[in-house]
Amino acid sequence: MNKDIGSDRYMHVFEHLRELRKRVIISVIIFGIFVIIAFAMHNYIANLFIKFYSSVPGNSENKLFVNSIVEGMTTKIKISIIAGLVFSLPFHLYNVVAFIFPALEVKEKRYLIVALASSFVLVILSTYLSYFEILPVSIKFLTRGGFIPSDVGLLLNYNKNLFYALYFVFCSIIAFQSPIIFVLLMAFNILKRKTALKMSRYIVVAIFIISAIVTPPDVVSQVGLALPLVILYFLAILVAKIFKFGE
Repeated sequence: MNKDIGSDRYMHVFEHLRELRKRVIISVIIFGIFVIIAFAMHNYIANLFIKFYSSVPGNSENKLFVNSIVEGMTTKIKISIIAGLVFSLPFHLYNVVAFIFPALEVKEKRYLIVALASSFVLVILSTYLSYFEILPVSIKFLTRGGFIPSDVGLLLNYNKNLFYALYFVFCSIIAFQSPIIFVLLMAFNILKRKTALKMSRYIVVAIFIISAIVTPPDVVSQVGLALPLVILYFLAILVAKIFKFGE
């Protein structure tokens, strides 16, 4: 009988590992497909960020320039990988949820569904704020704020300046998911609400420090990313209080 129980446990673990392998393979394939699509659409994706530099003062030709013959190809590959990751992210999240969903209780499944819906809303919000509001102001601040003398021209590098914009939007999308994590931690009683509130002063400082690290070196983008995250952190605590999470 013990042997049969051991065999059942072995088969149960083996089935989980097989399902995990299946999900990983699917995610890798989907990621590869989106990388290929992004590679084919590279010019369109790049132009979404290049346009921010078309009206920069001192940039007489309104262009970005490459410094080596391989820079165009390497930049295209990097952009394709990042874009492929971003576009395929919903499918990766689906695979993660599909893998752990059967093991959750009904109440936990509801929490997870709401968290995914909220995550999608925050992705849209973070993309809008970073791309349409903060990034244009940041570029204008760095190029028109008296940092560059009026008689000095600009020769803007294609790779560096393109990734300046792309990296900021990408980091914003990732950072805006943090409130979802805090709510889930309190929903599953891993983190107590009182502890989250007591830690708030340290969390606020940490948010500003992290924002300073992941954003370009200007006050506009740093504050523009940090303030919404601080608001969302306290909003997460409020949501936890309304639904009585982490008591």
